[in-house]
Amino acid sequence: MFGALQTALLASLFLGLSCGLIGSYVVVRRMSLFGDTMSHAVFPGVVLGFFLQDEKNPYFILGCALLAGILGALMSGSLQRTTRLKQDASLGVVLVTFFAFGVGLHSLSPQTGVSSYLYGQIAAITDSDLLMMGGVSLLIVCAVALLRRPFYVASFDPGFARNLSYPVKVLDSIFAFLLAAAVVVSMQAVGVVLVSAMLITPAATAYLLTDRFSKMMMLSVGFSILAGMIGCLWSYQQLKTPTGPAIAISAAALFGLAFLFAPQYGVLAKYLRRRQQVRQIRRENTLQSLYRIKEQRSDGKRAVTLSELAQYRRRSPSHVLPELFSLKKVGLIESLSGRDVWQLTMNGEQRAAELIRNHRLWELYLINEADYQTDHVHDDAEKMEHVLKGDLLEALEKQLDFPTADPHGMPIPDPAKTSVLLREGGQK
Repeated sequence: MFGALQTALLASLFLGLSCGLIGSYVVVRRMSLFGDTMSHAVFPGVVLGFFLQDEKNPYFILGCALLAGILGALMSGSLQRTTRLKQDASLGVVLVTFFAFGVGLHSLSPQTGVSSYLYGQIAAITDSDLLMMGGVSLLIVCAVALLRRPFYVASFDPGFARNLSYPVKVLDSIFAFLLAAAVVVSMQAVGVVLVSAMLITPAATAYLLTDRFSKMMMLSVGFSILAGMIGCLWSYQQLKTPTGPAIAISAAALFGLAFLFAPQYGVLAKYLRRRQQVRQIRRENTLQSLYRIKEQRSDGKRAVTLSELAQYRRRSPSHVLPELFSLKKVGLIESLSGRDVWQLTMNGEQRAAELIRNHRLWELYLINEADYQTDHVHDDAEKMEHVLKGDLLEALEKQLDFPTADPHGMPIPDPAKTSVLLREGGQK
């Protein structure tokens, strides 16, 4: 009915639909090892399906493989209930036992065609195989559409699902059946060993790109289909490349791009945010230093020389200057004599007072509530001063009974009063 390439691409579409949808739940349920176990547990069923018939019947093989997968899931659950083994250990036992049994059975009585299920050979998919893949994919799509909300709630909070009277055990059983079905229809395309890659990798890629589960499912399906098609075209052009590894490597490449360049959770985005955060902390530390130097003076002068500030910050003037220019750009400080003399503006005075207040409140909290020694609180307070705000700050002040001095006897400034005093007295 279709040419070899068209059949392969259509199989990739069905593969993406089934693995993309089920894989999303596998990832959020933290069942990646369960998916890997299912992909290996169905292999003895495939071997038996070939062994018990003279001619290849994909529906009979599908039935045997599903039975083997369900049996593996039941055995894993039984091991968890009747022994001290945790989930990962019980799944590991089932994985190696079933897969070893399948390999041993195949070696005793080799069957033609089994290798296509073991390593993946999408070119060997027939029209009847394609029809079966389409039917199972349609079943999975319909089941996920009908049970989307119960699956969603049970995946993230089983206890809440029980409170809503959802039959969690029944839902888990249905999910295990759908997972086994997705594994079985994907085996001939990517092989038993690499089915778990198609269940997990596209969904993990989508997980890096969004916080919304509905969007994650759509992205997961899209990445699954894209990886399948890229792998098929690669295998078609390079005939010596097996389809399974080609598809798995394509999925891994897409994951690598998301891992590096995802706007929220990618390595590059995290690096840029961290770099911006470090710069912000350095600017705020410079702002505080101007306030502290002025605070230590007896004459009340607010102007600070560049050399004085650099010495206080224990940094060279060339390192401090970029921070000063950055603070000047946003109106928190002003220069009085080119680059040599600087002072806080009204807004800068208020922001510096907020940071100093946060620092001294946290020092007081650590000493009074956490039994810290007085000389051990500074470093922790330096970290918290940049993040304390809103309700947390109000609760901290209330718990400390609105103190006016820190453990070292230094006054805890009130930014609002500081602003009023500056307006009344003018800038000196």
